[in-house]
Amino acid sequence: MGGKGSTEFLVKGSHKDIPKELLDELKAICQKWFMTLLVIQDNLTMDYEERYIHGKPQNSFHRAVNIPDVVVFPRSEEEVSKIVKSCNMHKVPIVPYGGATSIEGHTLSPHGGVCIDMSLMKRVKALHVEDMDVVVEPGIGWQELNEYLEPYGLFFPLDPEYGTMRENVINLKVVLANGDVVKTGSRARKSAAGYDLTRLVIGSEGTLGVITEVTLKLQKIPQHSVVAMCNFPTIKDAADVAIATMLSGIQVSRVELLDEVQIKAINIANGKNLPEAPTLMFEFIGTEAYSREQALIVQRIASEHSGSDFVFAEDPETKKELWKIRKEALWSCFAMAPNYEAMSSDVCVPLSNLAELISRSKELLDASPLICTIVAHAGDGNFHTIILFDPNNDEHRREAERLNHFMVCTALTMAGTCTGEHGVGTGKMKYLEKELGIEALITMKRIKTALDPNNIMNPGKLIPPHVCF
Repeated sequence: MGGKGSTEFLVKGSHKDIPKELLDELKAICQKWFMTLLVIQDNLTMDYEERYIHGKPQNSFHRAVNIPDVVVFPRSEEEVSKIVKSCNMHKVPIVPYGGATSIEGHTLSPHGGVCIDMSLMKRVKALHVEDMDVVVEPGIGWQELNEYLEPYGLFFPLDPEYGTMRENVINLKVVLANGDVVKTGSRARKSAAGYDLTRLVIGSEGTLGVITEVTLKLQKIPQHSVVAMCNFPTIKDAADVAIATMLSGIQVSRVELLDEVQIKAINIANGKNLPEAPTLMFEFIGTEAYSREQALIVQRIASEHSGSDFVFAEDPETKKELWKIRKEALWSCFAMAPNYEAMSSDVCVPLSNLAELISRSKELLDASPLICTIVAHAGDGNFHTIILFDPNNDEHRREAERLNHFMVCTALTMAGTCTGEHGVGTGKMKYLEKELGIEALITMKRIKTALDPNNIMNPGKLIPPHVCF
Protein backbone atom coordinates (compact mmCIF):
# COMPACT_ATOMS: atom_id res chain seq x y z
CA MET A 1 0.00 0.00 0.00
CA GLY A 2 1.21 3.49 -0.84
CA GLY A 3 4.13 2.57 -3.13
CA LYS A 4 4.81 4.03 -6.56
CA GLY A 5 1.67 4.10 -8.70
CA SER A 6 -0.59 2.80 -5.93
CA THR A 7 -4.29 3.65 -6.25
CA GLU A 8 -5.46 1.59 -3.26
CA PHE A 9 -7.71 3.25 -0.68
CA LEU A 10 -7.76 0.30 1.73
CA VAL A 11 -4.53 0.12 3.72
CA LYS A 12 -3.48 -3.50 4.15
CA GLY A 13 -1.52 -4.92 7.07
CA SER A 14 -0.77 -8.02 9.07
CA HIS A 15 -2.19 -8.60 12.54
CA LYS A 16 -1.18 -10.49 15.65
CA ASP A 17 -3.17 -10.69 18.86
CA ILE A 18 -1.79 -8.61 21.71
CA PRO A 19 0.02 -10.83 24.23
CA LYS A 20 -1.79 -11.17 27.55
CA GLU A 21 1.41 -10.12 29.32
CA LEU A 22 1.39 -6.78 27.49
CA LEU A 23 -2.30 -6.24 28.21
CA ASP A 24 -1.69 -6.84 31.91
CA GLU A 25 1.23 -4.38 31.84
CA LEU A 26 -0.88 -1.72 30.12
CA LYS A 27 -3.68 -2.15 32.64
CA ALA A 28 -1.23 -1.73 35.49
CA ILE A 29 0.18 1.44 33.92
CA CYS A 30 -3.19 2.99 33.07
CA GLN A 31 -5.10 2.25 36.26
CA LYS A 32 -5.25 4.95 38.90
CA TRP A 33 -6.52 4.41 42.45
CA PHE A 34 -8.52 7.32 43.90
CA MET A 35 -8.39 6.86 47.66
CA THR A 36 -10.92 9.61 48.37
CA LEU A 37 -13.53 8.00 46.12
CA LEU A 38 -12.45 4.40 46.77
CA VAL A 39 -12.58 3.69 43.01
CA ILE A 40 -10.17 2.67 40.28
CA GLN A 41 -10.09 4.71 37.06
CA ASP A 42 -9.02 2.53 34.15
CA ASN A 43 -7.72 4.67 31.28
CA LEU A 44 -7.72 1.77 28.85
CA THR A 45 -10.48 0.41 26.65
CA MET A 46 -11.06 -2.53 24.34
CA ASP A 47 -14.61 -1.43 23.49
CA TYR A 48 -15.24 -2.04 19.78
CA GLU A 49 -16.92 1.30 19.06
CA GLU A 50 -14.11 3.23 20.76
CA ARG A 51 -11.50 1.24 18.86
CA TYR A 52 -13.35 1.75 15.58
CA ILE A 53 -13.56 5.52 16.08
CA HIS A 54 -9.82 5.66 16.73
CA GLY A 55 -9.10 3.41 13.75
CA LYS A 56 -11.21 5.34 11.24
CA PRO A 57 -10.12 9.00 10.91
CA GLN A 58 -13.12 11.32 11.08
CA ASN A 59 -12.15 13.54 8.16
CA SER A 60 -10.53 10.96 5.89
CA PHE A 61 -11.75 8.59 3.20
CA HIS A 62 -8.84 6.24 3.95
CA ARG A 63 -9.58 2.86 5.53
CA ALA A 64 -7.45 0.06 6.97
CA VAL A 65 -8.07 -3.68 7.20
CA ASN A 66 -7.60 -3.54 10.99
CA ILE A 67 -8.38 -1.23 13.91
CA PRO A 68 -6.44 -0.87 17.17
CA ASP A 69 -6.75 -3.76 19.61
CA VAL A 70 -6.67 -1.44 22.59
CA VAL A 71 -6.83 2.32 23.21
CA VAL A 72 -4.96 3.83 26.14
CA PHE A 73 -5.30 7.34 27.60
CA PRO A 74 -2.08 8.26 29.43
CA ARG A 75 -2.11 11.11 31.96
CA SER A 76 1.61 11.83 32.10
CA GLU A 77 4.89 11.61 30.23
CA GLU A 78 5.97 8.85 32.60
CA GLU A 79 2.95 6.75 31.63
CA VAL A 80 3.62 7.31 27.92
CA SER A 81 7.22 6.17 28.42
CA LYS A 82 6.13 3.01 30.24
CA ILE A 83 3.48 2.21 27.60
CA VAL A 84 5.93 2.63 24.72
CA LYS A 85 8.64 0.64 26.49
CA SER A 86 6.26 -2.27 27.08
CA CYS A 87 5.02 -2.24 23.48
CA ASN A 88 8.60 -2.22 22.22
CA MET A 89 9.51 -5.22 24.38
CA HIS A 90 6.58 -7.18 22.91
CA LYS A 91 7.08 -5.70 19.39
CA VAL A 92 3.48 -4.47 19.23
CA PRO A 93 2.65 -1.50 16.95
CA ILE A 94 1.83 1.94 18.38
CA VAL A 95 -0.26 4.70 16.76
CA PRO A 96 -0.17 8.11 18.51
CA TYR A 97 -3.53 9.91 18.40
CA GLY A 98 -3.95 13.65 18.94
CA GLY A 99 -6.60 16.07 17.68
CA ALA A 100 -8.17 13.61 15.19
CA THR A 101 -7.81 16.13 12.34
CA SER A 102 -5.50 14.08 10.11
CA ILE A 103 -6.92 13.40 6.66
CA GLU A 104 -4.25 11.31 4.94
CA GLY A 105 -4.62 8.12 7.00
CA HIS A 106 -2.02 9.11 9.60
CA THR A 107 -3.90 7.50 12.50
CA LEU A 108 -4.97 4.27 10.81
CA SER A 109 -3.98 1.05 12.56
CA PRO A 110 -3.43 -1.38 9.66
CA HIS A 111 -1.54 -3.79 11.94
CA GLY A 112 -3.81 -3.39 14.97
CA GLY A 113 -1.81 -2.78 18.14
CA VAL A 114 -2.07 0.03 20.69
CA CYS A 115 -3.53 3.48 20.01
CA ILE A 116 -2.16 6.10 22.42
CA ASP A 117 -4.82 8.81 22.78
CA MET A 118 -3.19 11.95 24.23
CA SER A 119 -6.44 13.81 25.00
CA LEU A 120 -6.02 13.63 28.81
CA MET A 121 -2.64 15.37 28.62
CA LYS A 122 -3.81 18.94 28.01
CA ARG A 123 -2.18 21.09 30.68
CA VAL A 124 -0.57 24.47 30.13
CA LYS A 125 2.69 23.78 31.94
CA ALA A 126 4.28 27.23 31.72
CA LEU A 127 3.55 30.61 30.12
CA HIS A 128 6.40 33.06 29.54
CA VAL A 129 4.63 36.32 28.62
CA GLU A 130 7.79 38.39 28.16
CA ASP A 131 9.34 35.71 25.93
CA MET A 132 6.05 35.16 24.07
CA ASP A 133 6.13 31.38 24.36
CA VAL A 134 4.10 28.71 26.13
CA VAL A 135 4.83 25.12 27.19
CA VAL A 136 1.87 22.77 26.76
CA GLU A 137 0.99 19.10 26.69
CA PRO A 138 -0.07 17.73 23.29
CA GLY A 139 -3.75 17.12 24.13
CA ILE A 140 -4.72 20.79 24.37
CA GLY A 141 -6.72 22.21 21.46
CA TRP A 142 -5.74 25.48 19.81
CA GLN A 143 -9.04 27.18 20.61
CA GLU A 144 -8.75 26.17 24.26
CA LEU A 145 -5.17 27.43 24.31
CA ASN A 146 -6.11 30.77 22.77
CA GLU A 147 -8.88 31.27 25.34
CA TYR A 148 -6.25 30.78 28.02
CA LEU A 149 -3.85 33.22 26.32
CA GLU A 150 -6.33 36.01 25.50
CA PRO A 151 -6.16 37.78 28.91
CA TYR A 152 -2.40 38.10 28.39
CA GLY A 153 -2.83 39.75 24.97
CA LEU A 154 -1.28 36.75 23.20
CA PHE A 155 -2.44 34.06 20.79
CA PHE A 156 -1.15 31.01 18.98
CA PRO A 157 -1.71 31.44 15.21
CA LEU A 158 -2.76 28.67 12.88
CA ASP A 159 -3.02 30.89 9.82
CA PRO A 160 -0.60 30.07 6.97
CA GLU A 161 0.88 33.57 6.79
CA TYR A 162 2.44 32.97 10.23
CA GLY A 163 4.19 29.87 8.88
CA THR A 164 3.58 26.16 9.25
CA MET A 165 3.68 24.30 12.56
CA ARG A 166 7.43 23.73 12.06
CA GLU A 167 8.12 27.46 12.24
CA ASN A 168 5.98 27.95 15.36
CA VAL A 169 7.43 25.17 17.53
CA ILE A 170 10.52 26.05 19.60
CA ASN A 171 11.22 22.62 21.12
CA LEU A 172 9.63 19.30 22.03
CA LYS A 173 9.84 16.44 24.47
CA VAL A 174 9.36 13.10 22.78
CA VAL A 175 9.27 9.48 23.91
CA LEU A 176 11.32 7.30 21.56
CA ALA A 177 10.53 3.69 20.66
CA ASN A 178 12.68 2.32 23.51
CA GLY A 179 10.89 4.50 26.08
CA ASP A 180 13.65 7.12 26.39
CA VAL A 181 12.46 10.73 26.82
CA VAL A 182 14.35 13.25 24.68
CA LYS A 183 14.18 17.05 24.78
CA THR A 184 14.95 18.43 21.33
CA GLY A 185 16.20 21.90 22.24
CA SER A 186 16.18 24.92 24.53
CA ARG A 187 13.71 27.83 24.69
CA ALA A 188 16.04 30.12 22.76
CA ARG A 189 14.44 31.48 19.59
CA LYS A 190 17.43 30.34 17.57
CA SER A 191 20.17 27.80 18.14
CA ALA A 192 22.99 26.27 16.13
CA ALA A 193 23.56 23.46 18.65
CA GLY A 194 23.48 20.05 17.00
CA TYR A 195 21.00 18.38 14.68
CA ASP A 196 17.58 20.03 14.36
CA LEU A 197 15.71 17.27 16.16
CA THR A 198 12.65 19.47 16.66
CA ARG A 199 11.89 19.73 12.93
CA LEU A 200 12.80 16.08 12.39
CA VAL A 201 10.22 14.92 14.94
CA ILE A 202 7.54 17.36 13.76
CA GLY A 203 7.87 16.02 10.22
CA SER A 204 7.92 12.38 11.29
CA GLU A 205 4.14 12.00 11.75
CA GLY A 206 4.50 9.72 14.77
CA THR A 207 6.94 7.33 13.07
CA LEU A 208 9.86 8.25 15.34
CA GLY A 209 8.26 8.90 18.72
CA VAL A 210 5.34 10.17 20.79
CA ILE A 211 5.36 13.90 21.57
CA THR A 212 4.60 14.64 25.24
CA GLU A 213 5.43 18.36 25.51
CA VAL A 214 5.55 21.29 23.08
CA THR A 215 6.98 24.80 23.47
CA LEU A 216 5.18 27.14 21.09
CA LYS A 217 5.93 30.62 19.75
CA LEU A 218 3.15 33.12 20.42
CA GLN A 219 2.05 36.34 18.75
CA LYS A 220 0.62 39.56 20.16
CA ILE A 221 -3.09 40.01 19.54
CA PRO A 222 -3.21 42.74 16.87
CA GLN A 223 -4.13 46.25 18.00
CA HIS A 224 -6.55 46.56 15.11
CA SER A 225 -7.57 44.54 12.07
CA VAL A 226 -9.57 45.01 8.90
CA VAL A 227 -11.13 42.11 7.00
CA ALA A 228 -11.97 42.58 3.33
CA MET A 229 -13.68 40.53 0.59
CA CYS A 230 -13.62 41.01 -3.15
CA ASN A 231 -15.12 39.15 -6.13
CA PHE A 232 -13.56 38.41 -9.53
CA PRO A 233 -14.76 37.15 -12.92
CA THR A 234 -12.23 34.30 -13.03
CA ILE A 235 -10.16 32.39 -10.52
CA LYS A 236 -6.98 33.44 -12.35
CA ASP A 237 -7.86 37.10 -11.75
CA ALA A 238 -8.25 36.37 -8.05
CA ALA A 239 -4.95 34.46 -7.91
CA ASP A 240 -3.15 37.24 -9.79
CA VAL A 241 -4.34 39.79 -7.22
CA ALA A 242 -3.18 37.61 -4.36
CA ILE A 243 0.28 37.34 -5.92
CA ALA A 244 0.43 41.05 -6.76
CA THR A 245 -0.51 41.88 -3.16
CA MET A 246 2.28 39.73 -1.73
CA LEU A 247 4.81 41.18 -4.19
CA SER A 248 3.78 44.75 -3.27
CA GLY A 249 5.30 44.32 0.17
CA ILE A 250 2.03 44.88 2.01
CA GLN A 251 1.95 43.05 5.33
CA VAL A 252 -1.17 40.93 4.92
CA SER A 253 -1.83 38.50 7.78
CA ARG A 254 -4.19 36.33 5.73
CA VAL A 255 -5.08 35.91 2.04
CA GLU A 256 -7.66 33.22 1.25
CA LEU A 257 -9.13 32.34 -2.15
CA LEU A 258 -12.47 30.56 -2.62
CA ASP A 259 -13.92 29.61 -6.01
CA GLU A 260 -17.56 30.09 -6.99
CA VAL A 261 -18.46 26.46 -6.21
CA GLN A 262 -17.16 26.84 -2.67
CA ILE A 263 -19.17 30.07 -2.25
CA LYS A 264 -22.26 28.23 -3.48
CA ALA A 265 -21.67 25.52 -0.87
CA ILE A 266 -21.38 28.20 1.83
CA ASN A 267 -24.65 29.78 0.69
CA ILE A 268 -26.46 26.43 0.82
CA ALA A 269 -25.03 25.41 4.18
CA ASN A 270 -25.51 28.74 5.94
CA GLY A 271 -28.53 30.25 4.21
CA LYS A 272 -26.44 33.13 2.88
CA ASN A 273 -26.68 35.05 -0.37
CA LEU A 274 -23.06 35.76 -1.22
CA PRO A 275 -22.20 36.46 -4.88
CA GLU A 276 -21.23 33.08 -6.36
CA ALA A 277 -17.97 34.18 -7.93
CA PRO A 278 -14.26 33.59 -7.25
CA THR A 279 -13.58 35.47 -4.01
CA LEU A 280 -10.55 36.73 -2.12
CA MET A 281 -10.56 37.31 1.64
CA PHE A 282 -7.90 39.48 3.28
CA GLU A 283 -6.94 40.43 6.81
CA PHE A 284 -4.80 43.49 7.52
CA ILE A 285 -3.39 44.08 11.01
CA GLY A 286 -1.58 46.90 12.81
CA THR A 287 -2.75 50.31 13.92
CA GLU A 288 -6.18 51.48 12.83
CA ALA A 289 -4.74 53.92 10.30
CA TYR A 290 -2.18 51.42 8.94
CA SER A 291 -4.74 48.62 8.51
CA ARG A 292 -7.13 50.89 6.61
CA GLU A 293 -4.33 52.24 4.42
CA GLN A 294 -3.23 48.72 3.44
CA ALA A 295 -6.80 47.71 2.67
CA LEU A 296 -7.22 50.70 0.34
CA ILE A 297 -3.99 49.83 -1.51
CA VAL A 298 -5.21 46.26 -2.07
CA GLN A 299 -8.58 47.57 -3.22
CA ARG A 300 -6.74 49.54 -5.90
CA ILE A 301 -4.76 46.43 -6.94
CA ALA A 302 -7.98 44.42 -7.13
CA SER A 303 -9.69 47.00 -9.31
CA GLU A 304 -6.83 46.71 -11.83
CA HIS A 305 -7.70 42.99 -12.17
CA SER A 306 -11.47 43.36 -12.63
CA GLY A 307 -12.22 43.05 -8.91
CA SER A 308 -15.63 44.15 -7.72
CA ASP A 309 -17.81 44.36 -4.59
CA PHE A 310 -14.85 45.17 -2.35
CA VAL A 311 -16.25 45.00 1.19
CA PHE A 312 -14.52 46.08 4.45
CA ALA A 313 -15.32 44.92 7.97
CA GLU A 314 -13.90 46.30 11.24
CA ASP A 315 -16.63 45.34 13.69
CA PRO A 316 -15.48 42.28 15.73
CA GLU A 317 -18.68 40.27 15.21
CA THR A 318 -18.78 40.98 11.47
CA LYS A 319 -15.13 39.97 11.10
CA LYS A 320 -15.74 36.79 13.06
CA GLU A 321 -18.69 35.92 10.84
CA LEU A 322 -16.66 36.49 7.67
CA TRP A 323 -13.79 34.24 8.80
CA LYS A 324 -16.28 31.62 9.89
CA ILE A 325 -17.09 31.28 6.18
CA ARG A 326 -13.52 30.19 5.46
CA LYS A 327 -13.00 28.05 8.55
CA GLU A 328 -16.12 25.98 7.83
CA ALA A 329 -15.43 25.52 4.11
CA LEU A 330 -15.12 21.72 4.28
CA TRP A 331 -18.30 21.22 6.30
CA SER A 332 -20.20 23.54 3.96
CA CYS A 333 -19.35 21.29 1.02
CA PHE A 334 -21.25 18.37 2.53
CA ALA A 335 -24.45 20.42 2.30
CA MET A 336 -24.18 19.89 -1.47
CA ALA A 337 -23.74 16.11 -1.15
CA PRO A 338 -24.57 14.96 2.41
CA ASN A 339 -23.74 11.27 1.96
CA TYR A 340 -20.47 11.76 0.09
CA GLU A 341 -16.90 11.77 1.35
CA ALA A 342 -14.21 14.34 0.58
CA MET A 343 -10.80 13.90 -0.97
CA SER A 344 -8.80 17.01 -0.16
CA SER A 345 -5.71 17.92 -2.17
CA ASP A 346 -2.92 19.95 -0.60
CA VAL A 347 -0.43 20.97 -3.27
CA CYS A 348 1.89 23.94 -2.83
CA VAL A 349 4.05 25.68 -5.43
CA PRO A 350 6.33 28.72 -5.60
CA LEU A 351 4.08 31.77 -5.51
CA SER A 352 4.83 32.75 -9.12
CA ASN A 353 3.32 29.44 -10.33
CA LEU A 354 0.15 29.56 -8.24
CA ALA A 355 -2.12 31.29 -10.77
CA GLU A 356 -1.17 28.89 -13.56
CA LEU A 357 -1.61 25.80 -11.40
CA ILE A 358 -5.01 26.92 -10.09
CA SER A 359 -6.19 27.84 -13.62
CA ARG A 360 -5.15 24.48 -15.10
CA SER A 361 -6.67 22.60 -12.18
CA LYS A 362 -9.90 24.60 -12.37
CA GLU A 363 -10.42 23.62 -16.03
CA LEU A 364 -10.10 19.95 -15.14
CA LEU A 365 -12.30 20.19 -12.04
CA ASP A 366 -15.09 22.03 -13.87
CA ALA A 367 -15.12 19.34 -16.58
CA SER A 368 -15.45 16.55 -14.01
CA PRO A 369 -18.84 15.01 -13.12
CA LEU A 370 -17.87 15.28 -9.44
CA ILE A 371 -18.53 18.30 -7.24
CA CYS A 372 -15.19 20.05 -6.71
CA THR A 373 -14.33 23.24 -4.84
CA ILE A 374 -11.12 25.24 -4.47
CA VAL A 375 -9.86 26.88 -1.27
CA ALA A 376 -6.38 28.40 -1.34
CA HIS A 377 -3.99 29.98 1.12
CA ALA A 378 -3.10 32.31 -1.68
CA GLY A 379 -0.39 34.11 0.25
CA ASP A 380 1.97 31.14 0.36
CA GLY A 381 1.25 29.17 -2.83
CA ASN A 382 -0.78 26.45 -1.09
CA PHE A 383 -4.23 25.45 -2.31
CA HIS A 384 -6.75 22.77 -1.53
CA THR A 385 -9.43 21.20 -3.65
CA ILE A 386 -12.34 19.44 -1.98
CA ILE A 387 -13.48 16.62 -4.25
CA LEU A 388 -16.78 15.06 -3.17
CA PHE A 389 -17.42 11.45 -4.18
CA ASP A 390 -19.65 8.52 -3.34
CA PRO A 391 -17.45 6.10 -1.32
CA ASN A 392 -19.47 3.14 -2.67
CA ASN A 393 -19.02 4.13 -6.31
CA ASP A 394 -15.79 2.81 -7.86
CA GLU A 395 -16.03 5.22 -10.81
CA HIS A 396 -16.28 8.13 -8.40
CA ARG A 397 -13.21 6.93 -6.52
CA ARG A 398 -11.18 6.57 -9.70
CA GLU A 399 -12.25 10.01 -10.92
CA ALA A 400 -11.36 11.63 -7.59
CA GLU A 401 -7.96 9.95 -7.68
CA ARG A 402 -7.42 11.08 -11.29
CA LEU A 403 -8.10 14.71 -10.40
CA ASN A 404 -5.86 14.59 -7.34
CA HIS A 405 -3.10 12.85 -9.30
CA PHE A 406 -3.18 15.53 -12.00
CA MET A 407 -2.81 18.36 -9.50
CA VAL A 408 0.03 16.69 -7.60
CA CYS A 409 1.99 15.78 -10.73
CA THR A 410 1.48 19.27 -12.18
CA ALA A 411 2.67 20.86 -8.94
CA LEU A 412 5.77 18.67 -8.94
CA THR A 413 6.67 19.86 -12.46
CA MET A 414 6.51 23.42 -11.07
CA ALA A 415 9.07 22.73 -8.31
CA GLY A 416 6.21 22.28 -5.86
CA THR A 417 5.19 19.68 -3.30
CA CYS A 418 2.42 17.09 -2.96
CA THR A 419 1.57 18.40 0.52
CA GLY A 420 1.97 21.87 1.94
CA GLU A 421 0.14 21.21 5.21
CA HIS A 422 -1.67 17.89 5.54
CA GLY A 423 1.36 15.62 5.59
CA VAL A 424 2.02 12.26 3.96
CA GLY A 425 0.35 9.55 6.06
CA THR A 426 -0.57 6.72 3.72
CA GLY A 427 -2.24 8.83 1.03
CA LYS A 428 0.77 10.75 -0.28
CA MET A 429 3.52 8.12 0.03
CA LYS A 430 3.32 7.24 -3.63
CA TYR A 431 4.48 10.73 -4.64
CA LEU A 432 7.50 11.07 -2.38
CA GLU A 433 10.08 9.42 -4.61
CA LYS A 434 9.16 11.68 -7.51
CA GLU A 435 9.32 14.75 -5.28
CA LEU A 436 12.37 13.98 -3.13
CA GLY A 437 14.31 11.23 -4.91
CA ILE A 438 15.12 7.72 -3.73
CA GLU A 439 18.30 8.86 -1.94
CA ALA A 440 16.30 11.10 0.40
CA LEU A 441 13.85 8.30 1.13
CA ILE A 442 16.67 5.85 1.89
CA THR A 443 18.10 8.41 4.32
CA MET A 444 14.70 8.67 6.04
CA LYS A 445 14.48 4.90 6.22
CA ARG A 446 17.92 4.72 7.85
CA ILE A 447 16.88 7.26 10.49
CA LYS A 448 13.66 5.34 11.12
CA THR A 449 15.49 2.01 11.47
CA ALA A 450 18.11 3.48 13.82
CA LEU A 451 15.53 5.02 16.18
CA ASP A 452 12.85 2.35 15.84
CA PRO A 453 14.50 -0.98 14.96
CA ASN A 454 11.35 -2.99 15.78
CA ASN A 455 9.23 -0.70 13.56
CA ILE A 456 6.55 -0.20 16.22
CA MET A 457 6.04 3.56 15.80
CA ASN A 458 3.10 4.21 13.45
CA PRO A 459 4.26 1.54 10.97
CA GLY A 460 3.27 1.77 7.32
CA LYS A 461 3.19 5.57 7.22
CA LEU A 462 5.30 8.26 5.55
CA ILE A 463 8.06 6.10 4.04
CA PRO A 464 6.93 4.12 0.95
CA PRO A 465 7.10 0.33 1.40
CA HIS A 466 9.44 -0.22 -1.54
CA VAL A 467 12.24 1.82 0.07
CA CYS A 468 15.04 -0.30 1.51
CA PHE A 469 18.82 -0.15 2.01
